[in-house]
Amino acid sequence: MSDQAPPPPPPPPPLPPQYAAPVQGGQVFVGKVRSTGLAILLFIVTLGIYGLVWWYLVHDEMKKHSGQGLGGLVALILGWFISPVAAFFTSDEVGKLYERSGRQAPVTALTGLWYFPGMFILVGPIIWFVKTNGALNDYWRANGAV
Repeated sequence: MSDQAPPPPPPPPPLPPQYAAPVQGGQVFVGKVRSTGLAILLFIVTLGIYGLVWWYLVHDEMKKHSGQGLGGLVALILGWFISPVAAFFTSDEVGKLYERSGRQAPVTALTGLWYFPGMFILVGPIIWFVKTNGALNDYWRANGAV
């Protein structure tokens, strides 16, 4: 019998690549975490205008981060004219951020179905927003956002 310690375990496999587009200086852009409750309040207080601002900002950030997607201006235009459709492509783009980083997407284009009001006019859109904004916030936090 030997007094030698067992060899150390092998190092864990590397994390999957983030597939993020580097910006100036070689750093990867990370979007801003936005409070879901505050965003809903701003949407109500501004009579829906903040919803358009939110669509612009999050799509602009996702495009800066990944180099893919609609971008802020196209999302703003689509959100203005056909906001129910915007719910589908927003959830889809958030889900694709996860997939490109090798993780399971918590939201997909089908999450946009929540946007259509059911029995109560605002319940569906609120559920959609909580799911989609929450998934995006979790993604940004996992990539270093505060």
